[in-house]
Amino acid sequence: MKDIELNDMYKDVFPFWDGLSEEDRAYICSTTQYLRYDKSKNIHNGNKCTGAFVVKSGCLRVYIMSDDGREVTLYRLYSGDMCMLSASCVIQAITFDVFVDAEENTECLLINASVYNSICEKYTDMKIYTLELAVSRFSDVMWSVQELLFKSLDKRLASFLWDETRRSGSDTLKMTHEQIAKYMNSAREVVSRMLKYFASEKIVELSRGGLKIIDSEKLRELAF
Repeated sequence: MKDIELNDMYKDVFPFWDGLSEEDRAYICSTTQYLRYDKSKNIHNGNKCTGAFVVKSGCLRVYIMSDDGREVTLYRLYSGDMCMLSASCVIQAITFDVFVDAEENTECLLINASVYNSICEKYTDMKIYTLELAVSRFSDVMWSVQELLFKSLDKRLASFLWDETRRSGSDTLKMTHEQIAKYMNSAREVVSRMLKYFASEKIVELSRGGLKIIDSEKLRELAF
């Protein structure tokens, strides 16, 4: 991408952008990498300092993984969002391993961590934005933990399906039971049984590789 395109995009993404000097804006743009990832591609593995990803299009899934390979989804990032957990050297309090996958075909801008960190040290507004973003992501993580610990599976599943239909704007979801289980931090067999129950209650209609919401009001009542 041309630097002028990057400058326009970063101006939309970063509220502090106009407060940077022209030289520092140019430095960030000239060192930015444009990357494309296929669906399901792992783009960040563990606690290494890859850098700060800005999603241009598509979706990233941020998660942690247990020693036996179980995944817990923390949150997802969409166009215009930035992932700071992949830049552990910028926020040094990040000491746990975080993984990031492309949930669909995704285009990203990767800001070098040392570049971001060096400029961040010069500007209070940039430092405040970075800390506020980290706090916001921590809030997302805590929400995921609360869902996992304190909500019954039927409510969690209903809430997940409700959010997905609102996000996609469609009552039809092209997601396998395994994908849903991964996003919900559950087992595929358990999710499959619950989906079959939802189908018996005429809330959803199951099909190969997806499902359709046929009673959105009932789903909303169960979710909330």
